[in-house]
Amino acid sequence: MRVLVAEDEPRLAQLLRRGLAEEGHVVDVTGHGDEARWMATEAPYDVIVLDVMLPGRDGLEITRSLRAAGHTTPVLLLTARDAVPDRVAGLDAGADDYLTKPFSFAELAARVRALGRRGAGAPDPELRVADLRLDPVRRRAWRAGVELELSARELALLEIFMQHPDQVLSRTAIRERLWNLESDPVSNIVDQHVAALRRKIDHPFGRASLRTVRGAGYRLHPGR
Repeated sequence: MRVLVAEDEPRLAQLLRRGLAEEGHVVDVTGHGDEARWMATEAPYDVIVLDVMLPGRDGLEITRSLRAAGHTTPVLLLTARDAVPDRVAGLDAGADDYLTKPFSFAELAARVRALGRRGAGAPDPELRVADLRLDPVRRRAWRAGVELELSARELALLEIFMQHPDQVLSRTAIRERLWNLESDPVSNIVDQHVAALRRKIDHPFGRASLRTVRGAGYRLHPGR
């Protein structure tokens, strides 16, 4: 998933960036409310994590603004305030979940995963395309019953293809989902990762399911 984290405490922001990246997510981080509001509308995030007390626009204002503009991306608010009225204010602003500081990273990661599944509208998290199977929660994938040894980025790439079987995905669409705003838009990073994924999910099994569509992008063919 692609996650936006808006947190103005540098140490916590970096811990969240590193921890969520290790979970296999693509993470953009900002410490300012105005920038968070802009970023939330410029990239297709699956989950937004907002500190309530941000410089510029605060988390509540950002959430209300996004909801008023029709954005439905799940929002998790972070706050040091534990009073019931504060939690109610956050939920009334349109937030989907609320986490009080200090918190364990394991709990935050679990809540992010749950919000991502809710946003995708998928009651069954396991994906299947032909003899490919992927469990996004456990971060494991199989082909023809054989478990695949994939990196976190390769798992995320495979997940996108399996969510859109037989659909052409452009390089731009893939880059927007799997690389943060700091990535070089003119590099061939997408082609490199698709080639690496092919070597793991197709070549050892005599398949040609991950196909190039010249001038358009790539698609995962549901057949062999």
